[in-house]
Amino acid sequence: MNESRTPREQLDEVISAVAQNPSIAAKREIGLVSEVLGSSGWVTGPGDDGAALDLNGVTAIICGEALWPPFVKADPRGAGIAAVLANVNDVAAMGGTPEGIVDTIIGSREIARAALEGMKYASKIYRVPIVGGHLTISDTTAAISAFALGKADALLSATNISLGQDLVIAACIEGTMRSDFPFFASFDERGDSLGDDIRLLPMIAKAGLARAAKDISMAGLVGSLAMLLEWGLFGANIDLDKLPAPTGVSLALWCNCFPCYGFILCCDPATTAECIQVFIEAGLAAAKVGKINDSGIITLEAQGISRRALDLRSVAVTGLVKKGL
Repeated sequence: MNESRTPREQLDEVISAVAQNPSIAAKREIGLVSEVLGSSGWVTGPGDDGAALDLNGVTAIICGEALWPPFVKADPRGAGIAAVLANVNDVAAMGGTPEGIVDTIIGSREIARAALEGMKYASKIYRVPIVGGHLTISDTTAAISAFALGKADALLSATNISLGQDLVIAACIEGTMRSDFPFFASFDERGDSLGDDIRLLPMIAKAGLARAAKDISMAGLVGSLAMLLEWGLFGANIDLDKLPAPTGVSLALWCNCFPCYGFILCCDPATTAECIQVFIEAGLAAAKVGKINDSGIITLEAQGISRRALDLRSVAVTGLVKKGL
């Protein structure tokens, strides 16, 4: 924490920003899936970042993402980039390597072209081909979605979380925060290295250096952690003094933004240091920021002061219901 305000003031700002984060509130609508389709198998979906399916001995990771309509309207090229980014992040968070992207685009020719240009750019950076999709040219409200197929040698899953595991945050803290949208972009700073960075996760999974992971997305650090812990109603503490963070960005904004590259990992204590070192050697930032506990509460700490951010025992995050409940 390197701002001029006192630790107490900064911590209060972070807690207030979490409480007002519209993306966390929006995640609760996912509970509609369980209402209609029934309880979730979590690993096989819906539940984790992607669904892990056994295809004749190969673990396939399948996931998808629909872009926020106001973002699509304001910046269709950026939305095209984000469509690929969100999917490769989700595949990586499951311990997988992305193999292909398909997309669906509805919009004017101008919007469709810009979206495809964004997807082409991200496809090159992440070294994942766009293998198909659907295009509808229309003057109706524009919509962009993308879907990914990946494969994993070892699975990172929320169902692997257990008490006492270390909480590790890995991120690229070189970049620029958009002024119109809470997205921290690192494309100029990391460039093609982002393709290598994504592939660190499957390497870590295969080596057994982490047990579970989640990418930090629109719900921000706390909201994304809440989704990771929700399956087992676990709790965790986050020491903000140890949190990798960029300079020049308020802590409240950093904890509630979508970083281009940011992951939460749960590690057995014996492998934590080695897991962190993988990211450090790649030129990324990583640190142990806390531990998994059985409180069901996410607590933020700074210089001896602590605040309750979310209580998963009383507030649903996604509302997805586990099978057997």
